[in-house]
Amino acid sequence: MSNRITETSNKKSLAIDEMNSLEIVSLMNTEDAVIAPAVRGSLPDIAKGIDGITEAMNKGGRCFVVGAGTSGRLAVVDAIELIPTFSIRLERWQPIIAGGEKAMWASLEQDEDKENASVEELEAHSFGPDDCLIGVSASGSTPFVLSALQYGKKKAAFTIAVSSNHGAKASSIADVSIEVETGPEVIRGSTRLKSGTAQKMILNMLSTGTMVKLGRVYKNEMVDMQIINKKLVGRAVEMVMELASVDYGEAERLLRETDQNLKAAIFIGITGATKKVAFEELNKSKGHLKKALKTYLG
Repeated sequence: MSNRITETSNKKSLAIDEMNSLEIVSLMNTEDAVIAPAVRGSLPDIAKGIDGITEAMNKGGRCFVVGAGTSGRLAVVDAIELIPTFSIRLERWQPIIAGGEKAMWASLEQDEDKENASVEELEAHSFGPDDCLIGVSASGSTPFVLSALQYGKKKAAFTIAVSSNHGAKASSIADVSIEVETGPEVIRGSTRLKSGTAQKMILNMLSTGTMVKLGRVYKNEMVDMQIINKKLVGRAVEMVMELASVDYGEAERLLRETDQNLKAAIFIGITGATKKVAFEELNKSKGHLKKALKTYLG
């Protein structure tokens, strides 16, 4: 462990157990300030990851995100939130956490050493060369994650390793390595802190960037969101009003006409086309609203 910066002692926090509350949070805030600059240094690699995932998903492949402990829980949170935000099916962006669903509610960190468990999960999902895999591990050496990456490589699938140590073992396996070194934690080895925050930022970028490239965003709006509560109904109506330059009543009518399909409602509002044409054009553009509008309007 001596060569892993995530496991070294932070000299600035040696007396944290003698600090008052304000001193503790001030120190933590100062330490957290290194995270965004550290992530910035890996943006080219994150962009490569987005391009690789997008290519796989455009071919019908799926994205699997594998992690243990904090890393696995972050993978689950990111994947689940893609469902209401972008209407992506869970099986298309699938998290795999060591210990399974129970690990979201209980500490099963011992399961990170179960090398075969992640491979068994991937096999159960019929993981293949058209799919892609993101392995997330602060140390970059978690057995559960390493075996998943090795299996992905064996299947000739696109693989990404996310870690918080330079020269991580996971990086030597993956097609793209994202190493964001955030330094020693305020509490030695507690990678739920700076390392976890960096992982959340990276997963946000990988998933959001992919959704944008797949056409699930128009301008900066969530035009593929699920309209499943009162707040989102209101947001949908406002979105159609603003993007199609129509009044409230017309926006409601367009959403009813298209069975709450935001893209089709906006397309009709902008072009005056029929519902049939709107869906045809969106289908031809593979769901890219901006591409559909450009093609139709010339």
